Amino acid sequence: MLERISVAVDGSPVSESPLGHAIHLARQNNAVLTGIFIIDGQWPDFIGNDWQSSKGARQGFLDYIQAEQEAQALLAQTQFQQAVGDWPQAVFEVLAGDPIGILLERANAASTDLLITSRRVFQISGRPSLKTLASQLAQAANCPLLLLP
Repeated sequence: MLERISVAVDGSPVSESPLGHAIHLARQNNAVLTGIFIIDGQWPDFIGNDWQSSKGARQGFLDYIQAEQEAQALLAQTQFQQAVGDWPQAVFEVLAGDPIGILLERANAASTDLLITSRRVFQISGRPSLKTLASQLAQAANCPLLLLP
């Protein structure tokens, strides 16, 4: 029996199918449903220090990415709240860090019975390394996964 379901939500159309499946399974099992958005904290490492000659330009880009992700987090929260309505067993969390690492932590936590996500979730922020999300989750997750296109 499923008691705790987590679903990755990014506010884009990619999240609609996983979110719909998660809501259906959570209601069917009277489970707690947690929507997760992850602000990718790996951008400074991803772009490096020498991508532009000006430190101000680099910081400006990082500030821009942060603002974009915060706006996307609000869209994700709205998407989640509209989908679940006033259902009291649904909560939404905004976390920060490496999206793959955080989803793996969630998948391997005793507090997760099922993790649902799209293999294209969080790619809206444009980070190419997230293209390996599905394969990394499939290889390293301990809990059942529902990976959707």
